[in-house]
Amino acid sequence: MTLDPGAGANRAPIRPDKHFHRIGSFEPELGGYLEEVTLAYETWGELDATGENGVLVVHALTGDSHCSGGASETYKRGGWWDEMVGPGRPVDTDENFVVCSNVLGGCSGSTGPASPDPETGQPYGMRFPVVTIRDIVRAQKRLLDDLGVKKLRTVIGGSIGGQQALEWAVEFPGYVEKAVPIAANGALGPQGIAMSELGRRAIMADPLWRGGDYYGEREGPETGLAIARMAGMVTYQSAPGQWERFGRRPASRPALYEEFGGRFEIESYLHYQGRDLIGRFDANSYLYLTRAMDIYDVGFGYSSQDEAYERIEAEVLFVGISSDSTTPTTRRTSSRSPRWATSTPAS
Repeated sequence: MTLDPGAGANRAPIRPDKHFHRIGSFEPELGGYLEEVTLAYETWGELDATGENGVLVVHALTGDSHCSGGASETYKRGGWWDEMVGPGRPVDTDENFVVCSNVLGGCSGSTGPASPDPETGQPYGMRFPVVTIRDIVRAQKRLLDDLGVKKLRTVIGGSIGGQQALEWAVEFPGYVEKAVPIAANGALGPQGIAMSELGRRAIMADPLWRGGDYYGEREGPETGLAIARMAGMVTYQSAPGQWERFGRRPASRPALYEEFGGRFEIESYLHYQGRDLIGRFDANSYLYLTRAMDIYDVGFGYSSQDEAYERIEAEVLFVGISSDSTTPTTRRTSSRSPRWATSTPAS
């Protein structure tokens, strides 16, 4: 089954062989109502007779469901995690039934701001309800139930995917055996929120944003989205890492924008990152998903974060990235449970 999530500017291309599954109506935890929700997903490997060999890979902020696969016209670089997912690889598709879905609120086939509102036939835009990490996880759980997955051996992902991996362990403790949150923690700090807000305001200040109703127009808020991406990319690398990678070297890539007194390599890098995103991502989805990251608090709905963590039955491996300034590596230790582990790879 295929479903067009809504035409217009800043919408990612949809692969014809991607799977689409309707999970029915959905009520986000902060209010609102979605009459029909569709999740785009891909799978690798086979589900065994027990239904308990499932592995869920959850993508980062601007990712999609194509975590593995060779280069193609749509995915010129192949899957975004080819090195990790495949036969004989760390996420072994010979042994596991691997699922990766585009998140609720996304723009690569799943229901999001670019999708048509059944009541009007027009894209939701900013009329789409605010969604949370918990909403995203609960929507994924419906998909896995319908696919026949009885238990997850592992859920793994980074950034917003890392938040989901943690929430999976809290929300469905008997369903998840292992969880691997990468570059994520139980609540984003003020610097991470601040950088997300800079990006959102760049999008919303673009006159072509049109209050979120740019679908169907010839142009959308591409400039704002590119700047948002550039701001975000700065936070993914520490100052020492930027010195090592870029230093003060002059730009080696062709100019994408009008030059002003020359260009440094790091400026050129940011320009290319911004330009790359506008061709594959929806600006409104960027607003919604960064907000979902900001408001995530693993302890929401519980008396404390500790109460939420106490629900976890899975083995949890927190993987920190020392160069990521928005989610600095912290080591959580607990005498109450031997299941916690931390890893801090070099930048």
